[in-house]
Amino acid sequence: MLDRKTMTHKRPALSAAAETEAPHQKAFNAYLRSGDDDALRGIHLDGKSMNTSVSADGGYLVDPQTADTIQSVLNSTASLRSIANVVNVEATSFDVLIDHTDVGAGWATETDPSVETGTPSIDRITIPLHELSALPKASQRLLDDSAFDIESWLAGRIADKFSRAEAAAFVSGDGIDKPTGFLTHTAVDDASWAWNNLGYIATGVDGDFDGVTPADSIIDLVYALGAQYRAGATFIMNSKTAGAVRKMKDADGRFLWSDGLAAGEPARLMGYPVLIAEDMPDIGSDATAIAFGDFAAGYTVAERPDLRVLRDPFSAKPHVLFYATKRVGGDVSDFAAIKLLKFSVS
Repeated sequence: MLDRKTMTHKRPALSAAAETEAPHQKAFNAYLRSGDDDALRGIHLDGKSMNTSVSADGGYLVDPQTADTIQSVLNSTASLRSIANVVNVEATSFDVLIDHTDVGAGWATETDPSVETGTPSIDRITIPLHELSALPKASQRLLDDSAFDIESWLAGRIADKFSRAEAAAFVSGDGIDKPTGFLTHTAVDDASWAWNNLGYIATGVDGDFDGVTPADSIIDLVYALGAQYRAGATFIMNSKTAGAVRKMKDADGRFLWSDGLAAGEPARLMGYPVLIAEDMPDIGSDATAIAFGDFAAGYTVAERPDLRVLRDPFSAKPHVLFYATKRVGGDVSDFAAIKLLKFSVS
């Protein structure tokens, strides 16, 4: 009886999902813990995810499980990425073609000859992709501990650094080895606005709202934006500014600010959603502390869909370094879609 049981083949695993995922999880953990990449060479993952591949000389890999986790964290953070136009590209830059002029037109009679009218022109906005990197480390002893979830740790560390760096760059990045923030562009009085600039509305008081009618500047900001953009518009401000704005009332004593009615819904200001982005400047002299616009039309985030991880067990012994990189860029794609509130006299 004992011999028969010993020789009997084990039953196959009941979970098909477990069978398809186990080789990938085991191979990736083996690479991160010990640098063993043999198992990675023979793995081909489902087409819905990114393929796992190892370069001939560097041991680079793209891990679908880790990349999916990082993407979900980035999307859930208070970043411009959550309301901007996000595109995946396979090149070093992304070009946006913008037609911001109009076709001429005129009335004609039955017999008069037609007169030539104006022809629209197209501008090209190039968004280069920049490299965002993270370099967390762990001791080899910690990696050898079988109870340590290496993938969750790595994803969490990288996601935290990437999300904070991206959020700051999308607001105020200078475009040098990083995305160009929308506040980096020149702001001009909305009455004299022209393409390649962002228009602003002044509060009328240096470094503050008007003491008598503070809500008027918010109303002016909303209606400075074109009607074609207002339907998808969002306010952006930091927590300190939101604390000042949510106290405002209209002429009938009703608050302009209203909290979301359901869990996960953003607060609303004058009926428009509010994104709390801590990288926006505080209220101060000449500060553009509030932005309002359709950022899906006005700001484009371009990124490569892959995350690359390089394991380095030599440079920081007895620690192991994990060098992760991602290519991402961003810039204003429609200067008419964003307006700013400037805390100044004019």
